[in-house]
Amino acid sequence: MKIHWLIRLPCMVVAILYWIAISMGIDILMPQESVTFNNTLVSSQNRFKLGIYCPGDSRSCYLSIWFSQISTVYPVWIANRDKPVNETSGFLRIGGDGNLVLVDETEAIFWSTNISNLSSRSTVAQLLDTGNLVLWDNIGGNILWESFDHPSHVLIAGMKLGLDLRSGLDRSLTSWRSSEDLSPGEYKFSVEIIQDIPQAIMWKGTSKHFRTGTWNGKDLGGLVLGEDLPMSQELVVNQEEVFYRFQNKDNSSWIMLTMDYSGEGRYLQYDVNSDDLRLLRAVPQDDCGIYGFCGPNSICTISDARVCSCFDGYSPNNSEEWDIRIWSGGCARTTPFNCSQGDGFAEIPGLKMPELLSIWVNDIMSLEECKAECLNNCTCTAYTNKLITGGGRGCLLWFGDLVDVRKLSEFGDQKLYIRVSASELELGTKKKNRILLIVLTTSASILLLSISLLIIWKWRSLRKGKPLIIYSLNGFEKFREQENQLRSEEDIGVPSFEFATLVKATENFSPMNKIGEGGFGSVFKGTLSTGQEIAVKRLSKDSLQGLEELKNELMLIAKLQHRSLVKLLGYSIQGVEKILIYEYMSNGSLDSYIFGGINNPNIPLLVWGRRFSIIAGVARGLLYLHQDSRLRIVHRDLKASNVLLDSEMNPKISDFGTARMFREDQLATRTRRVVGTYGYMAPEYAVSGVVSTKSDIYSFGVLILEIISGKQITHFHHQENFSLIGHAWHLWLNERASELIDPLIEVEDPFPISEVIRRMQVGLLCVQQRPDDRPTISWICHMLDTEGAVLPQPKRPGFHAEKWFDNEGEQLSDAIALTPSEELDNLIEGR
Repeated sequence: MKIHWLIRLPCMVVAILYWIAISMGIDILMPQESVTFNNTLVSSQNRFKLGIYCPGDSRSCYLSIWFSQISTVYPVWIANRDKPVNETSGFLRIGGDGNLVLVDETEAIFWSTNISNLSSRSTVAQLLDTGNLVLWDNIGGNILWESFDHPSHVLIAGMKLGLDLRSGLDRSLTSWRSSEDLSPGEYKFSVEIIQDIPQAIMWKGTSKHFRTGTWNGKDLGGLVLGEDLPMSQELVVNQEEVFYRFQNKDNSSWIMLTMDYSGEGRYLQYDVNSDDLRLLRAVPQDDCGIYGFCGPNSICTISDARVCSCFDGYSPNNSEEWDIRIWSGGCARTTPFNCSQGDGFAEIPGLKMPELLSIWVNDIMSLEECKAECLNNCTCTAYTNKLITGGGRGCLLWFGDLVDVRKLSEFGDQKLYIRVSASELELGTKKKNRILLIVLTTSASILLLSISLLIIWKWRSLRKGKPLIIYSLNGFEKFREQENQLRSEEDIGVPSFEFATLVKATENFSPMNKIGEGGFGSVFKGTLSTGQEIAVKRLSKDSLQGLEELKNELMLIAKLQHRSLVKLLGYSIQGVEKILIYEYMSNGSLDSYIFGGINNPNIPLLVWGRRFSIIAGVARGLLYLHQDSRLRIVHRDLKASNVLLDSEMNPKISDFGTARMFREDQLATRTRRVVGTYGYMAPEYAVSGVVSTKSDIYSFGVLILEIISGKQITHFHHQENFSLIGHAWHLWLNERASELIDPLIEVEDPFPISEVIRRMQVGLLCVQQRPDDRPTISWICHMLDTEGAVLPQPKRPGFHAEKWFDNEGEQLSDAIALTPSEELDNLIEGR
């Protein structure tokens, strides 16, 4: 026995040493070795992999680095973006000159580290646990090249976004062209320095798309991320480098900043334990984040329903455009400065500082010295401290227009001092005194009136033995009471239009100008005297419910600003007329396109690429409503006719009359008033009145299936008694998913069928029976935008047949077992 073990022991030792050697060398590429399509480098603690990645079904492949523990392959670094290699022919090796090279079987070079005059040809490549690919001098131990110096579209922990002032190296992020084309797209996120003041800029081609704000010694003033993110952040500014960087707080989650091809910079978090990738933040996250949204000399305040306002002493360049919420013209001074007559300054706290267009900087001046310097120059329009640390120091002056200023709801520590003339200072003082007098007088009057009414009520009660009750004489008085209440709302924040103006704009609501009909009235196209085209929504005259819808829509949509939501321009109330005015969407509603073959053969059908873009755009609108806006909104009536298309066919969600606002910590609520459209309503909402963000997810899933099939859920019938959802589910279970695809498009527009089936799977995930099974909108956006994301298998949908069932499979009462063409009386208010 002892002899037997003595014989086996050396073999075991050799095997152990061999596997140790293999595991130690799996992260290193030595000369004469290569990485091909069939093998990868893996970092020592199995956090990252380096290999050849081919997105979707594409044969165009890229040398990439990705997280090894995420089930979805999501590249965080790409080498050969401009020159993809064929999947079977590319391999990475160390060339004869010591550089890393990606070549094919003909030795054609697709990418190289391209270090000239290498002093040593004894080099090795290593993938570190930080995700950094480095090329070492194997003799001297020096790093010759590293991928962290050449970001592609993603910033991960430890990477730098910024400038090396010694070498001129610009570490910036550039988006993909699309989810299938990883070549450099039109969006770029980089750091720039103007007179030693850094800020980060997102470019769309050669135009600025988003700006963080200037470095103030503490943060980038406009990059409002919040303090709840699971990472630490820093901006390093010195004589050698200027860069932004973050670190993960622990190893249980990994953060990355991606420059998405949609034009958003997205902070994503991967949870190691749950294998879940979710969206944390996106910039720009609202209209105020769009560069120069309000034009020059104005403030963008997303919490203000009006959004844009001029600085004190300024007025709109075009009042008519501002009245209909076209802000880009900005503001101009009402009276010129006069240095000899005591100009002063208005202090505005909590702002993103203006763009550094025409500035003067001093590093040592105090704030008082800075003020004096600005006063002594008649062209100086504003000033502030250069840095806010240490009680504030340095001086920053602006000359000319002040551009891209926004109010920060939180974390805004810097104050801007805007120059105003002496007459405006005096007017401002008088205005403040007048407001104070009005407030005191009004308060005293209200108090006196309240006491008087209390005395009268008490006297009448004692006299008659019952409280005083005032009854309306008729329904019209009740309507007038509601109308006055709406007029008295101070926080609507959108302008009121004269009814006569709308009569003229729509040619007296001519039937020729009628472009749509909704649940509470008709929509007309109109043209204002300025030439601006508008959409006029005229609510039903005899509907008291319509006034509630009008108020709800005004109060909600006026506070919501996003490129995927239709923009409210104003309202009008005169007598029984209740009207909303929107921006005009020249291409009408989505339903006329995807159901065009049914409703109007003259309208061209949408190609698949545009359909996919519309699905993604609607998802981004829902992401804003559910997560990114300062309110949490559930739309409750998302459907194809409520998705409008602008001149470039970009989708915008409309019709917020039935929307519900939720508290930030509120997940769901129950309502007795179920409103919406049969077919689009989630089971728990239609049957039990339970409404949540998952109600909108269900509706969105229905919309996806409609876009894919070209079939309208309320007009779909199947010989086996399936609804559109049930038909899609039946095809999915029987591996015949491709049969759902719109046959008209299938003939006219070749497309990758796997893309369509993937979006069908997302749609089925959205319409699952149980709300908890449906994905969140942030996860949906990730599934739509990330071609390699692994999607779970959908479970049985709700309302999959033309009769409705509960969770145990039992049919619900016949009162709600309706065919698609019927309305839901008593239970549901149809739309």
